[in-house]
Amino acid sequence: MDDNIILESAIQQFKDYKLLAEKAFAQLEEKDFHFQPNDETNSIAINITHLYGNMMSRWTNFLTEDGEKEWRQRDDEFEVHAFSREKLLQLWEEGWRTVFHALQSLRPGDLEKTIYIRSKPLSVMDAIHRQLTHYSYHVGQVVMLGKIIKGPGWMSLSIPKNQSTQFNKEINK
Repeated sequence: MDDNIILESAIQQFKDYKLLAEKAFAQLEEKDFHFQPNDETNSIAINITHLYGNMMSRWTNFLTEDGEKEWRQRDDEFEVHAFSREKLLQLWEEGWRTVFHALQSLRPGDLEKTIYIRSKPLSVMDAIHRQLTHYSYHVGQVVMLGKIIKGPGWMSLSIPKNQSTQFNKEINK
């Protein structure tokens, strides 16, 4: 399969997961970003700071440096910080800009190159898949927390419960 088609598909998937989380963010108040059901569960704020750290580390100099940078403070990403919603969304956007810049700078043939994450060799294709699954995992946590926080006030991000038949009728008109 053509590298450009594969890359375009991956970029679209990253965009879709970014948008999914942003639709969850839009339903939340500032305090909701810091809600933790228990000490073992990451808040949305922690998910954002972790994703930011991961994105900056993995995608900065993506083809030429190990994806686990010496300057990354991974343990700190999981600490509670009193970041405002504005600051969290700033980190979110900066992380994603770094991801998309790296992906859009790839050229035909780059997908077969070898890069390293924590000294482990991976093809560029495998590294992209690794990050795509990692980010979708955390976006799922964000959405689940949003549902817990909003309860019955949650507005579905896909087909609402008990509305599949109606959705299918509308789409097949």
